[in-house]
Amino acid sequence: MITAIFPAAGQGRRMKASINKVFLELCGKPILVHTLLAFSRCPVIDKLIVVVGKEEVAMVKAVLKVVPGLKPYEVVAGGAERQYSIYNGLACVSPDTDIVLVHDAARPLVSQAVIEGVAAEAARSGAAIAAIPVKNTIKVVDEANTVVSTPSRHTLWAVQTPQGFRRDILVQAYQKAQQDEFLGTDDSGLVERLGIPVKVVKGDYRNVKVTTPEDIFVAEAFLRAKVEETVKTLPSAISAAMAEVKDKFFKKR
Repeated sequence: MITAIFPAAGQGRRMKASINKVFLELCGKPILVHTLLAFSRCPVIDKLIVVVGKEEVAMVKAVLKVVPGLKPYEVVAGGAERQYSIYNGLACVSPDTDIVLVHDAARPLVSQAVIEGVAAEAARSGAAIAAIPVKNTIKVVDEANTVVSTPSRHTLWAVQTPQGFRRDILVQAYQKAQQDEFLGTDDSGLVERLGIPVKVVKGDYRNVKVTTPEDIFVAEAFLRAKVEETVKTLPSAISAAMAEVKDKFFKKR
């Protein structure tokens, strides 16, 4: 059994919005709904756990209730930090779950291939993350804003989500972090502290995290392109019928 946890309790200050950024709309649907539908369309996923702010639980339940096509889900209250929210979600994971995927609720464009790739690698090796090779040159800079070094791009990968782990490994990692009062930036970092190797699965450059207002435009552009590609790949009979209708319409005009 594979369960996916979606931390969505952040304030989204960089978005400069008056509401949680996952409730902002992309092409007519909230970002959160796009994300959950992406996972619901993936056959390997069994359950969704959505972690939101305590004051948002009732609202999210009401919204998701009218969304068709969702896999079985649960909505739980998060904490003050992303790590605390995921820990709350992890506490709700069924003992029958073998693999846990953690995915940013604000990454609505994740592909089925990436989800399945991370899940499969996590099942094989115990820990896996989606990541992409960096395109830009990266500089290490000191406190005086002076370049210290230029690491090779061949060794640098930008981390994405989902990140997947065997349930027992992720639980152990979170328990140790809580015991040590350690606050990490992602789940992989907590697992790495256990000395467990984490495998990298090639992600997707379109799997952007909507963090700032500019990201909204990028995400919508990708979504529109995806819709156009779907239209291009319609069954030939449907495509032919549509072409005939258009031809007749424009001839009448």
